[in-house]
Amino acid sequence: MENYILECCVDSVESALAASKGNANRLEVCSGLMIGGLTPSVALFQQIRKYTDLKINVLIRPRFGDFYYTDYEFEVMKQEVKMFLNLGADGISVGCLNTDGTLDKQRMEILVEEAGLMPVTFHRAFDVCQEPERVLEEVIALGIEAVLTSGQKNTALEGRELLKKLEEKAGDKIHIIAAGGVSKPIIKELWHDTKIKSYHMSGKKVRNSSMEYRNKQVNMGFATCNEYQMFRTDLEEVRLAAELLKQL
Repeated sequence: MENYILECCVDSVESALAASKGNANRLEVCSGLMIGGLTPSVALFQQIRKYTDLKINVLIRPRFGDFYYTDYEFEVMKQEVKMFLNLGADGISVGCLNTDGTLDKQRMEILVEEAGLMPVTFHRAFDVCQEPERVLEEVIALGIEAVLTSGQKNTALEGRELLKKLEEKAGDKIHIIAAGGVSKPIIKELWHDTKIKSYHMSGKKVRNSSMEYRNKQVNMGFATCNEYQMFRTDLEEVRLAAELLKQL
């Protein structure tokens, strides 16, 4: 059994298959990866479950933006946790903060309870919280299994100093999963600098659309988005990362 986690975040069946063939050992399934990831549809979860045998964590995030949620949004999150528990998800990834950047312990406690026996990862809401070392202690007290973090920087490499502190503080009480720009060379540096054994990557690369007719006068979303490009997990990027982790 592997002594590491290589989790791939995917928002399509194609990316899930590439991650599986590249020897990732877990998936985080979401939608809207290019805006940081949102809760996936039931159909996407079921199709990925149908075509891969990897463990699946499901991202629970009802909208783009910050991690302070209205009562309506929180009710959606609770129902989605219960729904994916009943659908057979292996875990969830979720996070709630108060307006002052502290951990919303009350809501997180409710979500952990709703998750039942599913392990819970506190996702990158951690990267915009106040007093991260204190929040780490609080999520440990809630029985949360892992924290997904870039060390409060845009990339894990930039956040390595905090990642090292978190890993030392975590010990065997919780997993620290390094995220943000993760690839084979980054894993090699972080492994030696921080001793972290769990990594989260998308391995995404741009793929051109198969559309031949292209009306570039219309944007479906942000004006900066190119509707005729998409991002997919690259099998080779995942394979290289997995091979390195096996050696380390």
